[in-house]
Amino acid sequence: MNLVLAAFGFLLLGAFLSLFLAKHIKILRIAGPVSVVLGCCAGIIPAIISIIRGISESLCISWQIPFGSFSIEMDPLSALFSIAILFISSLSAIFGSGYLRHYEDTKNIGIHWFFFNLLVASMLMVVLARNAVLFLLAWEIMSLSSFFLVVFEHEKAAVRRAGWTYFIATHIGTAFLFVMFLLLGRKGGSLDFASFHLVDGTGTVACVVFLFAIIGFGTKAGFMPFHIWLPEAHPAAPSHVSAVMSGVMIKTGIYGLVRILTFLEMPPPWWGWILVIIGVVSGICGVLFALAQHDFKRLLAYHSVENIGIIALGLGIGLLGVSYDNPGMAFLGFAGGLLHVVNHAVFKSLLFLSAGAVLYSTGSREIDHLGGLMKKMPYTATAFLVGSVAICGLPPLNGFISEFMIYVGSFEGVLQDYMTEGPAVGGIITVASLALIGGLAIACFTKAFGIIFLGESRSQHCDHAHEVNMAMKIPMLVLMTACVLMGLWGSIIFDVMPGVTGLLTKTVIGGTGDDFFHSYKSILLNVTFFALALIVVIVLFVYLRSRLMSRKHQANAVTWDCGYLAPTAKMQYTASSFAQPITRLFQTFLRTTRRISAPDGLFPKSASFSSETNDFYREQVYKPTFNAMGSWLSKFRQIQHGRLNLYIMYVVLALVVLFVWKLR
Repeated sequence: MNLVLAAFGFLLLGAFLSLFLAKHIKILRIAGPVSVVLGCCAGIIPAIISIIRGISESLCISWQIPFGSFSIEMDPLSALFSIAILFISSLSAIFGSGYLRHYEDTKNIGIHWFFFNLLVASMLMVVLARNAVLFLLAWEIMSLSSFFLVVFEHEKAAVRRAGWTYFIATHIGTAFLFVMFLLLGRKGGSLDFASFHLVDGTGTVACVVFLFAIIGFGTKAGFMPFHIWLPEAHPAAPSHVSAVMSGVMIKTGIYGLVRILTFLEMPPPWWGWILVIIGVVSGICGVLFALAQHDFKRLLAYHSVENIGIIALGLGIGLLGVSYDNPGMAFLGFAGGLLHVVNHAVFKSLLFLSAGAVLYSTGSREIDHLGGLMKKMPYTATAFLVGSVAICGLPPLNGFISEFMIYVGSFEGVLQDYMTEGPAVGGIITVASLALIGGLAIACFTKAFGIIFLGESRSQHCDHAHEVNMAMKIPMLVLMTACVLMGLWGSIIFDVMPGVTGLLTKTVIGGTGDDFFHSYKSILLNVTFFALALIVVIVLFVYLRSRLMSRKHQANAVTWDCGYLAPTAKMQYTASSFAQPITRLFQTFLRTTRRISAPDGLFPKSASFSSETNDFYREQVYKPTFNAMGSWLSKFRQIQHGRLNLYIMYVVLALVVLFVWKLR
């Protein structure tokens, strides 16, 4: 564990060093990201060793905090999440060194790097902690440090609103985690994770713990309807912070839920059904709301909700497999869900960094204000295209591998237990949902890439657009390469996942499921090879055509233009018009508001159209609820009169009541 401790040392040293170097911008520009990279490199080595060899390494040091101990462990499950956290954080830090140059004259960059280092260190501690007190302490530091990173541009009202929404949501979730750990500690006799394995999954306590874990960890992960903070915070944060939050921070919620599942034996079927339902709702609604967005960072934020739904589907299929004693369903479902954690971290970070490059160059997040950027930013356009193909789950990129596992896990439930209602119905629902999510995702990213990068410029924001600096290019190149290599080497990933899924299934089903992984490896290789061969054929065809056409005389002429002698950029498709056929089909769920000013008269002077799709849960559930609570609580303002002697009396009365209750 020496390298893990060294990782924490580099990160904490870099955090406090950034505060002292706040006025030395040129030094800070290097010291901030370098400390993050050094810490991540030190921590990722033992994580890779643990997941490849399937071994665990622990360290326990007693301390004076009641019920607490500095107990950490690197096992294959923690290693999987640690690799994602450290890999994405290091690349995002490098990107941030170039991205923050716009703010060096107006912002305290030292404070930013202080909280960024703390965020990375706290995320790593969350996945390594083996004591509830240590876990909650790291969880709170992670929440606070990410809050201060979200409100980096706090002078903007929208950013402040997004920050407070996130702050309130994350602490409501934390309250459920406090109660959950108290129940586990009372049942196990200690707040060390080792004692939690005594909990029987069929008992009342286990069911309450599971539900509280769904709410507490699901709020951080972005499960619908607990996702309300996510579409607000991700667009407000700097783009490299958005990449970390969406790529890996929300995955700590998935980690917490999975870790709790390792404590609870014999899960009843309704646990799996809850996760399947959450996955269906989050996946489909997330991609639908993304399709209706005009802000491309908000669009990507809703796609995080969608992919968290895909992960929930995988975990739900895994739990159904355990409940109905279907090993193939269990192993492949868990493996697909957990592998999608890593895959989503890679391609979603790539998409957020690409979006950050566009924002850095143009100064706009509005899709309809952009256009034609592929000519001026070909490198960024290529990165966004690779990320788009990966997030749509198309072969041969990495997003296909994890979704393939969830698909075949669902088919195992349908084919092996077709006479059993639970696994078969769960498998059919999951397959249908994944197919619908994939189709809608393709439509959404066709819209996003086409409107932003193709066509002509739609506003002055693109007039002076240019490619970003090298510090921002390198992370995108590494992530593009990772998307490709992870997709092409999917068979190697099949060999690694049994060590991770074994922690979830060995106490109930037994074994690691190597047979199921090997049986589907050849199918995956064939599909990947076919997709790669098809791409090679298309590239060769385009190349040969261009060579043949270069030998012929080409003349340019005006085509029939339907009477438009002077076409303008305003005649292009907008994001609203592109998505309208789909959004209108799902109008019942989206409730899109449209404002139309139709042309009037023979020679109309103006006409306009705009659409807005607000989050249903925010407008119809949370907003009325919090307004009602605020109205009720306002009645108690009369006791806040500023008289200190009465405040002291309130405290004394409270102590007397507690004393009487204790002696009762």
